[in-house]
Amino acid sequence: MLEDGHEVIAMDNQVSGQNSNLEDIFYHDRFSFYEHDVTEYIHVAGELDWVCHLASLASPIFYRRNPIKTLKVGALGTHKTLGLAKAKDAKYLFTSTSEVYGDPEVNPQPESYRGNVDPYGPRSCYDESKRYGESLVRSYREQHDLDVRVVRIFNTYGPRMRIDDGRVIPTFVRQALANEDLTVYGDGTQTRSFCYVSDLIDGLLALIDSDLQTPVNLGNPDERTVNELAETIIDLTGSQSGVTHEPLPPQDPQVRRPDITKAKEELQWEPEVPLTDGLERSIEYFAQHV
Repeated sequence: MLEDGHEVIAMDNQVSGQNSNLEDIFYHDRFSFYEHDVTEYIHVAGELDWVCHLASLASPIFYRRNPIKTLKVGALGTHKTLGLAKAKDAKYLFTSTSEVYGDPEVNPQPESYRGNVDPYGPRSCYDESKRYGESLVRSYREQHDLDVRVVRIFNTYGPRMRIDDGRVIPTFVRQALANEDLTVYGDGTQTRSFCYVSDLIDGLLALIDSDLQTPVNLGNPDERTVNELAETIIDLTGSQSGVTHEPLPPQDPQVRRPDITKAKEELQWEPEVPLTDGLERSIEYFAQHV
């Protein structure tokens, strides 16, 4: 956005964010950063064209440690950011998640699928925070005629993730670089679909430039088992690691794959970075930060 000439104001409460990710732009003339929690009242001077609400604790490690904060950022944070957009007559982007589909009984998952989510389950603080957020966005659209965008993001990875993030790719890479056994939960046949960060950003920008006001999946439909991912990372790092198996966490989804037909047709978007290319770039980054 800065490269395109926009002024950008960023807010983060530093629960899981890292200021080091902003080193290249921190002192840019058109960039401002405020340490702020979006569950609190937000004041921004002057006009705004867009409010983009990407705040959440997306990693299971972080949202299990902070379940109430996770629920608040999906409820109060969405309310506060929607209120800011309404006050500024700005357009609004809400980043939802593939987790709204829960442990899906349909694969791949289209936007029309209503999901299989346990509202009282061990993952519910994250799943329900996003489901509630989507409903709140729709309500602001209907009651206040707010121009909104909703994206359901599937597993995204790449440089600048925290090495202690807890999600599978940084965990596997950290273990492989240390020649430790990779920890696979369950038998490893569960599947995920991994989208490289630059592809996701292209999708977000395409959505912003569109008139699409209903939820759209953004992710890579290249579905892989966790066992395949482990083998690929061991190979790419040249690691001596083996694999150990631990019990599968309760209600861990067995499959995950986006149906991106809508994104292709409405946004003319689809991911371009192959998994091995994205992993190589990520491994290079993680190797410098272990």
